[in-house]
Amino acid sequence: MRQLLLLFILAFFHLSASAGQIELRGTYQGENLYVKNPFSATGVGFCVYEVTVNGMTSTDEINSTAFEIDLAVYGFSLGEQVVVSINYKEGCVPRVLNSDVLNAKASFEIEEFRIQGNNVVWKTRNETGALPFIVEQFRWNKWVAVGQVDGIGVAGVHAYSAPIRMHAGENRFRIRQTDSRKASKVSAELVYNSSKEPVGFSLGSGNGPIEFSSPTMYELYDSYGRIIVKGYGKTLKIDELEKGWYYLNYDNQLDMFRK
Repeated sequence: MRQLLLLFILAFFHLSASAGQIELRGTYQGENLYVKNPFSATGVGFCVYEVTVNGMTSTDEINSTAFEIDLAVYGFSLGEQVVVSINYKEGCVPRVLNSDVLNAKASFEIEEFRIQGNNVVWKTRNETGALPFIVEQFRWNKWVAVGQVDGIGVAGVHAYSAPIRMHAGENRFRIRQTDSRKASKVSAELVYNSSKEPVGFSLGSGNGPIEFSSPTMYELYDSYGRIIVKGYGKTLKIDELEKGWYYLNYDNQLDMFRK
């Protein structure tokens, strides 16, 4: 009879203990996790009964209303992949107070930054997570995104490149990363003087298109400053535009015209 009772209790505990799991995936950023841990629905013990980190059972003290998952003890390198599983009983749900600490941070440092042919190339170190690198070029009195490359996000020195389009005169470039906390890391500027001839444009009569003297990046705005179209090419069709004034950004120029 006692054996049957014991088996029943063990079976009940097993069903209760396997009621739910919170799984957190991310990268090690040098910070620990904090968990709010309510009492179990039965009133005996606490909600969480097991925590694993990359498949290893945590030895942290979890039998309290709040506990810390110490990630430093595992010897992770910054940017290393981490999977934390929090197993809890039926009828209660724990809450991770700072799950964002596993999100990658914008933390790169530039080793090299230069122009190579029609590309901008750079090398980085101290990446702590896979975040995209945004290549920005200063055009028309603002920074414009002109390329994107996925970061590798682990320790070491990594090389990247992205195609770019020069405008006449002085060109300025920089590299940016923005993480989930909306924090940005921006490189120093790279300045390069191009011998490219300045681009001009002519406006056809009637509904004729705008013709640039050579292919160029461009942006077209209406008289209220609302963007209509942007792109790259030698021709810009305007036959569907209403009559009025328009602002045109192209090459490194800001201009306006009336249709």
